[in-house]
Amino acid sequence: MALALAFEDRKRQILHEVYGFEDFRPGQEDVVDSLLAGRHALAVMPTGSGKSLCFQVPALVLGGLTVVVSPLVALMQDQVSALRLAGVPAETIHSARDRSQNIESWRRVASGEAPILYLAPERLMTERMLSALARLPIKLFAIDEAHCISQWGPAFRPEYEGLARLKELFPGVPIAALTATADEVTRQDIAERLFDNDADVFVTGFDRPNIKLNVASKRDWRGQMMEFLADHQGASGIVYCLSRKKTDETAAYLRDQGIDALAYHAGMEKSERERHQDAFMARDGVVMVATIAFGMGIDKPDIRFVVHADLPGSVEAYYQEIGRAGRDGAPAEAMMLYGLDDIRMRRVFIEKEEGGEDRRRREHQRLGALLGYCEAPGCRRRTLLAYFGEGSGDCGNCDMCLEPADIVDGTAEATLVLGVVSRTGQRFGAGHIVEVLRGGSSEKIIRAGHDKLSEHGGGSARKVEEWRSIIRQLVAAGFLHMDVRDYGGLKITERGAALKRGEEDFSYRNDLVARSASSKPKKTSAVPMADLDDSQTSLLGALKALRSQLARVRGVPAYVVFTDRALQDMAVRAPKSREEFAEVHGVGAAKLKDLAEPFLKIIGENATRN
Repeated sequence: MALALAFEDRKRQILHEVYGFEDFRPGQEDVVDSLLAGRHALAVMPTGSGKSLCFQVPALVLGGLTVVVSPLVALMQDQVSALRLAGVPAETIHSARDRSQNIESWRRVASGEAPILYLAPERLMTERMLSALARLPIKLFAIDEAHCISQWGPAFRPEYEGLARLKELFPGVPIAALTATADEVTRQDIAERLFDNDADVFVTGFDRPNIKLNVASKRDWRGQMMEFLADHQGASGIVYCLSRKKTDETAAYLRDQGIDALAYHAGMEKSERERHQDAFMARDGVVMVATIAFGMGIDKPDIRFVVHADLPGSVEAYYQEIGRAGRDGAPAEAMMLYGLDDIRMRRVFIEKEEGGEDRRRREHQRLGALLGYCEAPGCRRRTLLAYFGEGSGDCGNCDMCLEPADIVDGTAEATLVLGVVSRTGQRFGAGHIVEVLRGGSSEKIIRAGHDKLSEHGGGSARKVEEWRSIIRQLVAAGFLHMDVRDYGGLKITERGAALKRGEEDFSYRNDLVARSASSKPKKTSAVPMADLDDSQTSLLGALKALRSQLARVRGVPAYVVFTDRALQDMAVRAPKSREEFAEVHGVGAAKLKDLAEPFLKIIGENATRN
């Protein structure tokens, strides 16, 4: 009991003195208390909700050594830099550093000078490292991006598998597993592999209400993308593409349009990737065009938008990728563009994956769930959260809430499509089916005799894009299946057969069929930033300039010095003394000592001018 009370006092002291926070965010304290009680804990918390604090505070309360497992060098570097600025002498050992630097870091860890050590999973699980750690007072393990350990997660990494041994190698040492992306199946898999189902599980919700959600079918994807970006001029954002070639071409296209765009994918030289990532983290207004190789662990709080120029791989991957926007809580926006070719390519990728038939079947189901989200007739956020088992009302901050769908009966159209698919042998793709429906007379149609079918020309009153949208919705609703093993041929499912027999109805979203490519989504009044007057706005600009200067000198991203929220609080409070500066959000003892003077000077100069 006395120990628990001591922990209670100490954790709050650390929260205030080290991090400069008055209280924990929702969900954080429960995880902290579980670890301090010696329990294993699995925490599923939205991006930007402060997962790192959940293990950093217990690490400083417990003393000894906490080992943090992280998948990316950049993420480890940023977290160590942030901890050091807060006065915590954290260390990291990884392959991107000189051997002498790693030896010096280990010396500080072994001597007890550094309470937190960041390692990649493959380095931690070497026999040499495990043997060395066994001689030290290990108090806690923390596994970041824990969904990587699950074969059902959106980003399974084989090197994470070995972490399942930690429980037996270090009995009695609590383990924290943290992720923003884990549905129920993934959570169960993590709990079983890592903890033998002996852990406290905390799911604090998946909602990111500040991110506006938009989805549109592809027509002129470049035009659609540029129209979206026109509303986000000068803002930092990410554009995700499916292939390396498209990534390079899109970045070049955006630069031609006057946008500060950089490319990022695994085919680039490592030094170039790192240079582009550093520029994205340090400069305002950079648009990173990337494959999924970019993003995990990117902790830039002021990303204002994420565009998917192609269909993501699953609902989990989509949620994880849009979660990189708006981590500061300010309004952000996500736009996804998708088409039938995307669906075909995703199916091909799944079929080429290793891992067995069971995994392929599950990945096809996950993709089906994403298509259901794309073609949802109601609130997108409601559909997204329902996938993760979380209930919600309509959000008022997605395209479907702002422009409710026009749902019409399409049973007749569906019957016509299914008739053509059936009569042509269930082996042709959407393009051929649409051509038959519209009465086309290409050599391919005539050679196959499809111009003789009674359905030939039966859909000539509709445009090509209208039929493609209806077919896409038939695929998403499960009436048709796109067989990637048969070059994307459309096949009738059991549900489609039931519709042909008159036992099922089909309704489609007319807005997806009829909406022109140039129509613009309505603006939304998302979560507002604090209102600043002219003087405060001027001061905020000066504070940001100072932050950028200090970040360059220290070789860290700007947000590591102070977050936008901290600078905004500074601009509103305009502290005149160190005592008042200490009350600013995010100012702990170390930052008060190291950073108060230059920021107080800027604030004083601004006050004199005004």
